[in-house]
Amino acid sequence: MVLKRAVAVRVGSASLAAQLVEHDLVDEYRLMIEPILLGGGKRVFPEDGRARPLELVSTTTASTGVLICTYRPARG
Repeated sequence: MVLKRAVAVRVGSASLAAQLVEHDLVDEYRLMIEPILLGGGKRVFPEDGRARPLELVSTTTASTGVLICTYRPARG
């Protein structure tokens, strides 16, 4: 029997997050969409132009209006 241990990592560094995505080391994305528009911010995804299809796993709406979307890399 092989047991796999799940590890949740929250990345606070935009450059580290981009490197993990670039090297296909992310198993799941949890994106929080805030109900506000800002004119800028740090990029957290690589700028290599490569498409990385995702499949939606779940969505939750918080009482504040924040939409929490969970995605996984699409297979096949």
